[in-house]
Formats: sequence, C-alpha cells, structure tokens
Amino acid sequence: MGILEIIVTSVEDALAAQRGGADRVELVSGMAQDGLTPSVSLAARLAGALSLPIRAMLRRRPDFGTDAAGLEALCREAQHLRAAGVSEFVFGFVDASGRLDWAAMRSLQQAAAPAGWTLHRAFDRAADAAAAFAECAQRPGPDAILSSGARDGLAAGVATLVRRAAWQTATLRFLAGGGLRREHVAPLTASGITQLHAGRAVRRGGGWEAPVEEHLVRALKDALEAPAARAP
Repeated sequence: MGILEIIVTSVEDALAAQRGGADRVELVSGMAQDGLTPSVSLAARLAGALSLPIRAMLRRRPDFGTDAAGLEALCREAQHLRAAGVSEFVFGFVDASGRLDWAAMRSLQQAAAPAGWTLHRAFDRAADAAAAFAECAQRPGPDAILSSGARDGLAAGVATLVRRAAWQTATLRFLAGGGLRREHVAPLTASGITQLHAGRAVRRGGGWEAPVEEHLVRALKDALEAPAARAP
C-alpha cells in the first residue's frame, strides 16, 4: 500500500499536508540539523488539529549517535510526546563501528511502546546495509526504514535503493526520502518501494523556511497513485 509521509514543522504545515492527501506526517524541529525532536506543546497542538497519524522525531543532535545522558533524555521526551497525543516515532543510531546501535534503540523503543516507528537515516550510515536490514527484519523493531540508498540523498542513491527493494518483507518496508523529487516516484514504485517521504519537494522553492503547499503535496500523491507508477 502506498504511503506519502510529509515532513512538517508547524500546525499549518500539517493541515496543508492533510488537505493535499498525505497519509502521515513526520513532526520535527531543527531542519537545519536534519531534524530534531519537536516540542511537546507543538505535538499537542498537532494531535488536536490533525486526523492523520503523526510520527515524531526523537533526536537531540545532528549525527546518528547518542550517549547515556542523551538517551535518557530521549526516553523522557518519548513519554512526554506520547502523553501529548503522539503514538508513532522516528529514531535510529549507529555506533562507532558502523553497526546499528540496538542497545540504544531497544531502550528508546521500550520507552515509546507501544508505538510504530521508523528507523531514521542512521541506516544509510551503516557499514553493511544488507546486514543492517536483515537485523531489522529479524528483531522486534521498526516497520519502516527511511533511506536514500546513499549518504548524500536520493539523487545519488535512488538506483541503489531500487536494487534493494527486494530486501523488503511483509512487515518491514523502505520509506524513500532524503531529497525526494517527483521524477523519483516512478522508478521507486515500479521496484516495489511505495512509501515516500517528502520535505523540500512540497515547499515553494525547496526551502525549509517556506511552508508546505497543498498543491505540491497533491502532485506527489497523484504521482504515487498513478497506474504507471504502481508496483507490479
């Protein structure tokens, strides 16, 4: 089933995404740092205004690592966000060796439970992508992996991500993002990757300072639902 997830930083963004046909929003702050944990007050306003599922980012620094103090703070933030009405999350960590940091992710998963969650683009920093995906598929964990197929975004990695589409399982899917553009939709969906994650593409001029625009969300949704773009 196709899913269009839109990155939002305000209630206005989220309502525009909903009107444009988005299936879910990812709530973040600090897009200059590739997305950080949003405020609890904003999450509560969104939960009260929106009928779409909300996945909130859990990330305190602009890399994909954490330490004991940071993880403890994230666990508290997850619980506060759940109390504010958020029931789904986005997070992910890699360790110094380039392996997914399952000890940290298990702690955060337990703090956020019960919750669906997306493994953030920490996956694209893993030293062995195939091994990392297999670990995710074998463990109780995320239902989606946000990936560009490359560290530098979809422009560089879409062909790789298309080749990896066969890794997907019934319960673990790729969520393609990181510079998604409309021209990426057809090759991704034709390969079987039908969950898409967009931010700049739904803002005029592609800048994070611009608000989400309903007609740009609708254009991506139409592209996702086009018969020629559907996976076989």
